[in-house]
Amino acid sequence: MTSDIFFNARRAGRTVLDEPGAKRVLAAYGLSVPRGVIVAPGARPELDGLSGPLAAKMISPDASHKSDVGGVRLGLADAASATAAVREMEALARALELRLDGVLVEEMSPAGVELVIGGVIDARFGPVVMLGLGGVFVEIFGDTAFRVCPIDRIDAREMIDELRGAPLLRGARGRKPVDEARIVAALLAVGGEGGLLVELEGEIAELDINPLIVSEGSALACDARIVLAERKTAGE
Repeated sequence: MTSDIFFNARRAGRTVLDEPGAKRVLAAYGLSVPRGVIVAPGARPELDGLSGPLAAKMISPDASHKSDVGGVRLGLADAASATAAVREMEALARALELRLDGVLVEEMSPAGVELVIGGVIDARFGPVVMLGLGGVFVEIFGDTAFRVCPIDRIDAREMIDELRGAPLLRGARGRKPVDEARIVAALLAVGGEGGLLVELEGEIAELDINPLIVSEGSALACDARIVLAERKTAGE
């Protein structure tokens, strides 16, 4: 139950879900996330069921932006490389005096186009969903589209059409076109009727899926961040 994820995070005094928790919420609403395992601190990684290339990511309540502290390793060829990365993460956490809940080891997504799906609970409009080109494009070009929730399939299609970078999704410059139906499904899972922003409005303040990597046959939420909504106390 997603309610347990939020309850446990609040009980631990956290304002942001860790990445595994955020991805469990996404998966509960039908979004696809990479296969992975959590390696507890000091434990022997059990990675036999995963296929390379792999990614290793630090899980720490002191580093919600894990890449800022060097807590991400990508392109790990096999289990041996991933195990070495796990040990590096543990040593890094000790050196920086960060609390470490474990290391997330995941299969990397097939090559594709990076998108970002975001969400915020606006004080005036309620849940609002955003779609944009991911990676550096969302920061450099600000190529985004917004809708007030709940959205339907027509809204989702229009959001895709509004992106200046939409030709990248449709085979520009010899690229293979991506499966736009998967983008629509992801947008509806986030902002549609019964989507997570609508159903979890009282739990979530902000949502950031960056990147959602889309290709001919998949749309994987490769990283996710969920900021918890503040709970008002009696009398407020």
